[in-house]
Amino acid sequence: MEASTPQGDRIAKVLARAGVASRRDAERMIAARRISVNGAIIDSPALNVTERDVILVDGKPLAKPDQPRLWRYYKPIGLVTTNRDEKGRRTVFQSLPEDLPRVNSVGRLDINSEGLLLLTNDGELKRKLELPSTGWVRKYRVRVNGTPTDEMLAPLRKGIISEGQRFQAMQVSIDRQQGANAWLTIGLREGKNREIRRAMDQVGLKVNRLIRVSYGPFQLGDLKPGDVEEVRAKALRDQLGIEQPEGTARKKQPQQTKTQRTRNARALDPSKPLRRKPRKP
Repeated sequence: MEASTPQGDRIAKVLARAGVASRRDAERMIAARRISVNGAIIDSPALNVTERDVILVDGKPLAKPDQPRLWRYYKPIGLVTTNRDEKGRRTVFQSLPEDLPRVNSVGRLDINSEGLLLLTNDGELKRKLELPSTGWVRKYRVRVNGTPTDEMLAPLRKGIISEGQRFQAMQVSIDRQQGANAWLTIGLREGKNREIRRAMDQVGLKVNRLIRVSYGPFQLGDLKPGDVEEVRAKALRDQLGIEQPEGTARKKQPQQTKTQRTRNARALDPSKPLRRKPRKP
């Protein structure tokens, strides 16, 4: 006789879904005996719970999960993608608008990288978007010091090993040479720590600017450094199958002027000149 499958979901999954923490951090909270279920403190995540169970986090009732939401954020250079930094550096989460709910980042960008960082209030959505099996390409505009050739970049298109770690094949194209530097477009289906910088070092090129311009179907677009914009309900439904309740409000960003759009485009590619209208005599 087959054993019946326990009802409900794993406690760490429920905590992540409620936005308390990522699933891994939720498991750490459980090990630290900060979670109780039906009046009993637990120390193992090997427990399924249902809506009937009473869950307390640090003695406070677990809030009902909000509807999954997603934001596009232009992470500026100089911020670390972590909740706390042991070196006292400013973090992404210290720089977000005060009216934003508690969010987690989908993956990371290192302190010297900039561009698109997805934020979500839903732990399960975060995990889903980070899984390599999702298969979404992350695209980057990358400025390197040197004169790259297709022959030089060929190993990256096949996949290389750096410091004992294997990097999957990258999509790499040369956009333009600009003096001592060149601009490349690079696509990845995974995101190991400092992967692009390490891969470029491997073929003799030094990265001096790195901008993530897309994550799967979500684009950086005309966001400026520090801007945050919520992904519309239709995009969540079309791309992720997430249905939002009717009447869910979304804040609209003010329309940008033509000059602002031009400046933002130049921020992604400084080699493009900024056109100015001639002054009248």
